[in-house]
Amino acid sequence: MGMTMTQKILARAAGLESVCAGQLIEANLDLVLGNDITSPVAIKEMDKFHTNGVFDKNKIALVPDHFVPNKDIKSAQHCKCVREFAKKHDITNYFEVGEMGIEHALLPEKGLTVPGDVIIGADSHTCTYGALGAFSTGVGSTDMAAGMATGKAWFKVPAAIQFVLTGKPAKWISGKDIILHIIGMIGVDGALYKSMEFTGDGIAYLSMDDRFTIANMAIEAGGKNGIFPVDDIALEYVKAHSDKPYTVFEADSDAVYDQVYTIDLSALKPTVAFPHLPENTHTIDEIQAMEDIFIDQVVIGSCTNGRPEDLRIAAEILSGKHIAKGMRCIIIPGTQAIYMQAIEEGWVKTFIEAGAIVSTPTCGPCLGGYLGILAENERCVSTTNRNFVGRMGHITSEIYLASPAIAAASAITGKISSPEEV
Repeated sequence: MGMTMTQKILARAAGLESVCAGQLIEANLDLVLGNDITSPVAIKEMDKFHTNGVFDKNKIALVPDHFVPNKDIKSAQHCKCVREFAKKHDITNYFEVGEMGIEHALLPEKGLTVPGDVIIGADSHTCTYGALGAFSTGVGSTDMAAGMATGKAWFKVPAAIQFVLTGKPAKWISGKDIILHIIGMIGVDGALYKSMEFTGDGIAYLSMDDRFTIANMAIEAGGKNGIFPVDDIALEYVKAHSDKPYTVFEADSDAVYDQVYTIDLSALKPTVAFPHLPENTHTIDEIQAMEDIFIDQVVIGSCTNGRPEDLRIAAEILSGKHIAKGMRCIIIPGTQAIYMQAIEEGWVKTFIEAGAIVSTPTCGPCLGGYLGILAENERCVSTTNRNFVGRMGHITSEIYLASPAIAAASAITGKISSPEEV
């Protein structure tokens, strides 16, 4: 019986010739990730192990990004804990204010994630790195602590679902629309503890930014991980950002999938997830047939959509226009390098002239941390990844998940709108 991409990667990491779905394995780790919320918990757990140090100072990445720059004393204490741990153990990949970024945008940019890697992170959206043909998944802080100490982790080998992407998407269709369509189709538990493996000729039309977005939100369908084949586009990205050795794995022709879905990208329409689950999706034509959905705030950024292509699209739509009166539009580049690119290409000027604000990289409003908390009954169109009750503020507030194109257009009109409407 053949193996999927994910199963081949896990077999190599476990030192086995083959693995099968449901098998328990102990795998060697190529990278362990933590942030300012999860790392302090992991550090306290690691203290209980009475180890002398970390397994490899070069294979741990610590990225304070959720409440930074520190929003209050508690967040400052958390970051201090992480900072002191990084200094004590001489952690190579420690990125704080000034050189930090949103972790899942930063690590690929820094060349820390490459094809064939096994990566765990104490953050659910660690599955982002599957865009580069790696196995990456979120874990709890205790597993992060064990990973930092031993360089190993236990996994149950996941079964897989194959998504065959065909056709060329239309102009305003992005990776966000594709993954929202998929989550709307299979539900938030439709891929529970399964590997979401993307194949098909349509992948050639997807940029790396699109792929990062799709893999990032695999967890929103319950997936253990999301993963793409390593093609020339992926290899070009890897060679531009990393000098790490890597291994390209391909699924066997007789690999077993629990389900196979074929999706014609050319038929997709801009898609928005209504409150309060990512599966509650509506296409833009359905929304246009409803009563207007007026909004109070727009957020463009996050580990899902804070990359160069996302900001470029937003700038294209906002150029020469102004956001609606009373609207708050918050734009957050994913990393310092992306922020610099936004300045050099004139996007920041476009955003400010349009009435938006631009922040240093931070998760901030995505998890209701700060810099965009919603008040009672307020509505926000956001390019983030979750729209649960109270996710960005008051429990009566509403979050509508959308692409940067829909978000930028909605900021201009003050209601959920498509780019064609502005």
